[in-house]
Amino acid sequence: MSEIRLSIPTGPVDVHISVPGSKSIANRALVCAMLAEGNSAIQGLPDGDDTQVLVDALFETKCLFHIDEAAVSIDGGSSSRLPTIIDARLAGTTSRFVTAIAALSDATTIIDGQDALRGRPMSDLHDALQSMGAEITALGEPGHLPVSVSRGALRGGEVTIRGDVSSQFISALMLIAPVLEEGLHITIDGPLVSRSYVQLTAAVMEEFGATVVVAEQEITVLPTGYDPILFSVEPDFSSAAFPVVAAVLRGGTVRVKNLVQATEQGDATIIDIVRTMGAECVIDGEDIVVHSQNPRELKPLSLNMNDCSDLVPVVAVLCACAKGTSEITGVGFIRNKESDRLGDVALELTKCGIDVEVLPDGLRIIGGNPRGAVIDTHHDHRVAMAFSVLSVVADGMVIQNAEVVSKSWPKFYADMSSILGSMAPEN
Repeated sequence: MSEIRLSIPTGPVDVHISVPGSKSIANRALVCAMLAEGNSAIQGLPDGDDTQVLVDALFETKCLFHIDEAAVSIDGGSSSRLPTIIDARLAGTTSRFVTAIAALSDATTIIDGQDALRGRPMSDLHDALQSMGAEITALGEPGHLPVSVSRGALRGGEVTIRGDVSSQFISALMLIAPVLEEGLHITIDGPLVSRSYVQLTAAVMEEFGATVVVAEQEITVLPTGYDPILFSVEPDFSSAAFPVVAAVLRGGTVRVKNLVQATEQGDATIIDIVRTMGAECVIDGEDIVVHSQNPRELKPLSLNMNDCSDLVPVVAVLCACAKGTSEITGVGFIRNKESDRLGDVALELTKCGIDVEVLPDGLRIIGGNPRGAVIDTHHDHRVAMAFSVLSVVADGMVIQNAEVVSKSWPKFYADMSSILGSMAPEN
């Protein structure tokens, strides 16, 4: 499936669809269960690479047991076992979480990944863990993977970390804090990006019995440990954004099953976004139903997306089809995601005939009539899925390295086939 060609589907859409469980929630729950004293069960795990990296690591240490393909049992404990070597592949969140977990262990763990992950910044997390007593040795470029991590004289207490690079660093520290003897008081230096993900971390931790207080520039985690529980992973709103936007662009109706469970996720903002641009959204039982009657009359958008930055690629695609000039701001930090999600998204939209200006912290997009193009996905699952969605109005879209969607939604093309229309592998 290295390359696929997508053709414009005919007529309005009318589809019921389920989306994977939230990988953000699943990864946090897996860490909490691993550190809890006793047996936990987690239901509804997504099957994307990001979660699978952590599942594989726990399975290798024999503390995780599969119940079925979407559920696991975890025999946890503060000894926080990890394999000697972890290949995080392209999983940024997971690589940062396991780095913090490895700092709890008396053993040494080497954490590495593919070239794109090796290029992502890690120094703020490494520096914070070292200030707490962990032993971290760069095995390549300092501040990047690969690294060797071991416990040293790890302690809790106080730590200061920048908030403007990645909230994942802060979440990683939060997750290990309940099992530190002194707990942890985190001071955030500067503005905090993606605050909704820090709040999500706190919410999952509290489900497992932790005490977390999140203030404007401080986070306090008490040394309570974690309780073993039965935990269910709710659907992923980040993934739901793709069928929602596809329906808005194509016209018609899409019903996303059980999505009401996930409305506290930061990326639930996609519903407000498509409403603002002209679509209708209603709650029907446990489902969210999106209807687009006038897909050619979309209104432009002006929005600070600091708290829902994972939506930027698909919202940019939506803005490319709106009448007028849209601005996305507050997201300069996403240049260090799986790809440069400003420069790379702008480049691919330009290939599609759309005028785009890269701002210091966002994008200015002049909506038009996008055409199909050969899209470089830049090792980024959200870029691949966003431009696949654009294919419902731009004929002849070719998505290179389409298999990158496996990071979060391996069955994306199969599950979305009734929305995207016909697709064929490219030779």
